[in-house]
Amino acid sequence: MDVDFDVIVVGAGVAGCVAAHQLATAGRSVLLVERGAQVGDKALSGGVLYCRVMEQIFPGFLERAPVERAITRNCLSFMNSDSFVNIDYADDRLGAPVNAVSVLRAKLDAWLGEQCEAAGAMVMPGVLVDRLLLEGGRVLGVGAGEDELRCHVVVAADGVNSFVARDAGLRDPDPPRHLALGVKSVIALDRSTIEARFNLPAAGGAGGLAEGAAYAVVGDCTKGVGGGGFMYTNLESVSIGLVLRLDDLARSGETASDLHDRFLDHRRVAPFLEGGELLEYGAHLVAEGGAAMVRGLVAPGLVLVGEAAGLALNTGLTVRGMDLAAGSALAAAKCVDAALAAGDCSAAGLASYEAALRASFVGRDIETYRRAPAFLEGTRMFNDYGPLLADVFHGVYNLDLSPRRRLVKTARAAVKASPVRLVDLARDAWAAMRAL
Repeated sequence: MDVDFDVIVVGAGVAGCVAAHQLATAGRSVLLVERGAQVGDKALSGGVLYCRVMEQIFPGFLERAPVERAITRNCLSFMNSDSFVNIDYADDRLGAPVNAVSVLRAKLDAWLGEQCEAAGAMVMPGVLVDRLLLEGGRVLGVGAGEDELRCHVVVAADGVNSFVARDAGLRDPDPPRHLALGVKSVIALDRSTIEARFNLPAAGGAGGLAEGAAYAVVGDCTKGVGGGGFMYTNLESVSIGLVLRLDDLARSGETASDLHDRFLDHRRVAPFLEGGELLEYGAHLVAEGGAAMVRGLVAPGLVLVGEAAGLALNTGLTVRGMDLAAGSALAAAKCVDAALAAGDCSAAGLASYEAALRASFVGRDIETYRRAPAFLEGTRMFNDYGPLLADVFHGVYNLDLSPRRRLVKTARAAVKASPVRLVDLARDAWAAMRAL
């Protein structure tokens, strides 16, 4: 078949850029198309990137790429209307070597696009791919308006709502409980203010990078809607917002924008942001279904990577997407290159991608946490455990001159006054052990 390119990659996010870079580095002719006017224009998600895989793909990534801060402090916060219970974990080992960094995707994706061009890929922004070219069930390329481009393999990296996957008949629309709406703001603050408010060292110590903090928040921040809040420190800004499960949000009657604004105005959150300037605000869909969303990865002439393949992972403690996207693109690029070398880009010729993905850290982690989405659907996590924890600590610290009780008795009294029964605690603890 006469083709314009060996491979056309649709979507210039992390997954698309990594796939294009690796295939171009292998000597393949690659076109990377992006609907934004520039690579990075449409990138809203951002936050914590677990970066070891990026160091493997781009040696010297931390020194070369526009990363913000090395995350050496992680806080899990149970937010109530009038209290805040934190589990605050800081560890120098997370910075030696650097395990995770905060990023701003507009900057990161633009840099990744530059690496693709340097490797020999053609990067074409401002192109809205609106259809696949199909013949006898085989993908032959893509169409954009009146233009058609042909290739041996299309790599779909066009996100959780991948029209490419739907056009090929690989994926039906996912149920709302497997999707969430992310709403995010980026608030500008000067560097010294961020370091003072988040208790961060002023001098860089984690691989030469400034140190940063990541907050995962659950409870009153969503008014009981399934999901949670996040807050990440960048060099001179803070990324903050909510992730809200679609089915629960619809049932609640709340709006995502109102919940977002309420979270930022919460008396325990607002002091972090005081005096800041809004730089960015937006919303987008994210995958929340875990293993249940990973299906239909290959068709004749087509592979899916990143969130187009359903690859995202929320354990309640960590939220991962970018490292899984990069890992899936790495596996896909190797298998596509092998299929091109063999002259067999049929579904059978590309099937090694599915096996490679399962064997990689991406597939293994998705399988390890396959029960996490169901566990996080439990309503007690969002409604009851925050107040229960606050009541336990109130019993410890409220020295009102009455005789003190031991911690176990204080906790029992708090449970007795709570909607949470002992049997609920036992069941949830067992479910957490199995899921996490």
